Amino acid sequence: MDLTYNGSRQNHSRFSRTAFFSYMQAGMSFSDLGLSPEVLKAIEDAGYVEPTPIQQEAIPYVLMTRDVLGCAQTGTGKTASFTLPMIDILSSGRAKARMPRSLILTPTRELATQIAENFEIYGKYNKLTMALLIGGVSMDEQTKKLDRGVDVLIATPGRLLDHFERGRILLNDIKVLVIDEADRMLDMGFIPDVEKIVSLLPKIRQTLFFSATMPPEIRRLSDAFLMNPKEVTVAPQSRPAAETVTQKLAVIDQREKREALRRIIKQETVETAIIFCNRKRDVDILDKSLRKHGFNAAGLHGDMDQASRTETLERFKDGKINFLVASDVAARGLDIDDLPVVFNFDVPMHSEDYIHRIGRTGRAGREGRAFSLATPEDGVYVESIETLLGNPIPRIEIDGLDAVDLEEGDGKRRGRSRRSGGRRRAQKSGSGRNPSRDRQEKTNISTSDDENPHQRNKSPDKAARNDNRQAKQKDDRSSKKKEDKARSRRGRGGNNKDQDKSVVGLGDHMPDFLKKPARPS
Repeated sequence: MDLTYNGSRQNHSRFSRTAFFSYMQAGMSFSDLGLSPEVLKAIEDAGYVEPTPIQQEAIPYVLMTRDVLGCAQTGTGKTASFTLPMIDILSSGRAKARMPRSLILTPTRELATQIAENFEIYGKYNKLTMALLIGGVSMDEQTKKLDRGVDVLIATPGRLLDHFERGRILLNDIKVLVIDEADRMLDMGFIPDVEKIVSLLPKIRQTLFFSATMPPEIRRLSDAFLMNPKEVTVAPQSRPAAETVTQKLAVIDQREKREALRRIIKQETVETAIIFCNRKRDVDILDKSLRKHGFNAAGLHGDMDQASRTETLERFKDGKINFLVASDVAARGLDIDDLPVVFNFDVPMHSEDYIHRIGRTGRAGREGRAFSLATPEDGVYVESIETLLGNPIPRIEIDGLDAVDLEEGDGKRRGRSRRSGGRRRAQKSGSGRNPSRDRQEKTNISTSDDENPHQRNKSPDKAARNDNRQAKQKDDRSSKKKEDKARSRRGRGGNNKDQDKSVVGLGDHMPDFLKKPARPS
């Protein structure tokens, strides 16, 4: 079935009602979605034949210029679901200087770059201009593109506001707004910037709102930005992770995490992978550790300049780097063909981040594997992830390392009592101390059952001596302050009994002019 346009090319986004409701049949191809011949040819050149479910449902509504609220798991083709119809919508018309016609907001530079690549691939037969506004690169080159006028503006919120506040861009001609990875925007604290940007846009516009998860906060945000949207939800909420990803979890001691990672790499014959850490500092530490043990690794995090980040990603994509140790900056928007394995060296604190991390593998129907390393104190985070998944993550054992149980409830405190933090608890309870000091204090230990257990190892005599010492130090400090004040008054000529009073007025010497008699009247 071919969908036809009603009216001229300028109004090509209006389908006939019969064609629109019949497009939902099975076995659909891109030609059934109402895309233009130029876009269809670019899709064919890229090697794609059938649209994904999110593309099947979203593209017709976008072409109808309706607001869309899209929710689908990562790796299902959300980017193409709005780039393809946008190319057709923007194919007619011309952009004015510093007044872009469409705006796509993304949380990370990597995702913005990926969207720009999509426009280059699918829009090669359309004469659309595009600008990429991201941090870490020169603003002058970006300004030159804005001065020439752009049809598609892809930006991160911070850099876009920088240009706007410098008067280099106007946003009152935006006809299509796309907010991609909205849940990540929320996690990274970009929502205030997004709200400010939206307030600068025309009230009459088309808004496309896409997210991999739909927590209540994102739902309320979409209600504020969208007008009578069509909601397109592909992934069931109970199984947000792709079924093509095989997930495994190993619970080990905190001190054995790096050893456990190396053993899994050898045990599972992993040749290339992304390894996610929660903190940028840990990225550098793990990167150095892997390279020290002979692994071809490199780090990637937000503190790196854009040129270094781009170079590292290109080397990883080209196979020159086998293991990419990354923060969550690479959890979204990083599309690498046939990435076989993802590691969570640290369990993410937000369950949605887990979905995006493991979504870097198992993309486009390929098989992938995801391994996570947890410590006893990660019990709360693992429980949150398994609740989101709707099922427990299968456990694995690592050759040569003992498995450890997860703590339930507030495991962040209780988990420290195990092997990784047992020494701190031992110090508080009195064990693990200097033996000679223990023998000295044993004679003064109170055995009262009503006494606070944490105070039983303290000597009353010693406590009294400490109090006397502190009181004496306080008196010494007070006396010193009084002496300093007296010395200061003496220096300023203040009243003091010890001050030298032998010199008064001019002293024993009298000037000659005072000895002369007064002039007679």
